[in-house]
Amino acid sequence: MKALAIPRKRLLSIIGGSAGNLVEWYDWFAYAAFAIYFAPVFFPKEDPTAQLLSTATIFAVGFVMRPIGAWVMGRFADARGRKAGLTLSVALMFGGSLMIAGAPTYAQAGLFGPAVLIAARVLQGLSLGGEYGASATYLSEMAPRAHRGFWASFQYLTLIGGQLCAIFVAIILQAFLTEAELTAWGWRIPFVIGALLALGVYVLRRRLAETPSFENQAADRPVSTAKLLWREHRRETILVAMLSAGGGLGAYTYITYMQKFLFNSVGFDKQTATWIIAAALLWFAAMQPVFGALADRFGRKPMLLLFGIGGAIVAAPTFFALETVTSPVTATLLILIPLTLQSGYTANNALVKAELFPAHIRGLGVALPYAIGNAIFGGTAEMIALWLKGQGVEWLFYFYVAAVIAMAGVATLLLPETKNRSLIVED
Repeated sequence: MKALAIPRKRLLSIIGGSAGNLVEWYDWFAYAAFAIYFAPVFFPKEDPTAQLLSTATIFAVGFVMRPIGAWVMGRFADARGRKAGLTLSVALMFGGSLMIAGAPTYAQAGLFGPAVLIAARVLQGLSLGGEYGASATYLSEMAPRAHRGFWASFQYLTLIGGQLCAIFVAIILQAFLTEAELTAWGWRIPFVIGALLALGVYVLRRRLAETPSFENQAADRPVSTAKLLWREHRRETILVAMLSAGGGLGAYTYITYMQKFLFNSVGFDKQTATWIIAAALLWFAAMQPVFGALADRFGRKPMLLLFGIGGAIVAAPTFFALETVTSPVTATLLILIPLTLQSGYTANNALVKAELFPAHIRGLGVALPYAIGNAIFGGTAEMIALWLKGQGVEWLFYFYVAAVIAMAGVATLLLPETKNRSLIVED
């Protein structure tokens, strides 16, 4: 424990940044966790797959906005500071969550109801596009060099924590409300909670310390722009986008779409599917600091290759095995296999990206290619999976996941080992 000790001010900043990240991702994932309940009131069709496809399409809209948010807020964080970027992102998330909480249903307002959902997801997409880059940069720059992997892994630990919070809110509401009540009005409760938490985090983030990397920059540093990023860091930008594509698709397949797959394809009821995902996420969360610490000892690339190669190999077999499962315990254990391999990416990806770029363009360099890769592959995961299921060829999705994860493995092979070549020069 002594080896991991850091100055109190830095520790409080890491805790503060991590807590805010948790709330942001809770707000984002609450939409996915409760889509199985509010889909019928916004899209009154008889076919459950068609309803989920409609909500998944709006989920993807949020991802389309993430590259825009990454571009705008990445530049903002490079110009005004990581702290300012974190504060702005949570303010946008507050607005989006509040809009979903108060959105009228199709029966109340016709197409205006789904339109409000779209507008809210646009705000949340802008927010999260900036949040990832700002929080990844902030935590990586605040962490001490020798244990940067361990401390930076809390960026994704709190991301999973956000989804766990959304899942546990669902479990609690399922225990006290009937399915009819959840469908009628209970699904609004998690978004009210999210809006209130985001407001509290806004106040917290205004009091955070700024990172030394930002404060130590020269006054005449180059202006952070997408043009400069592409001109001077083209190779890194492309590789980060490829890595993010595989990592994003894997993450959203196993921790977001999997809940729907378990009840819509495998045949578990909604509550059982929710419990399975909750148990898997607890294990996944515990793996983040473990793989972060392993990256400090053995390097970032071995961890990323564990995901890129191992994750590609197990993807299709995991889904085929789940198709025949009847035991929740067996289903959980099967899901833990790809999630453990996924941890090689999730615990270290933010740090690797931050270490690839110099401070004056780090916020944009981390955020923009990540958001592009996630928008194209992560944000469309549910939509593609459900569409293929509707076409009767769901098995194609399994091999699609494997192929995109393999692409991330190729990108990893082409990346430098940033443990010893980090561009974060401050300790």
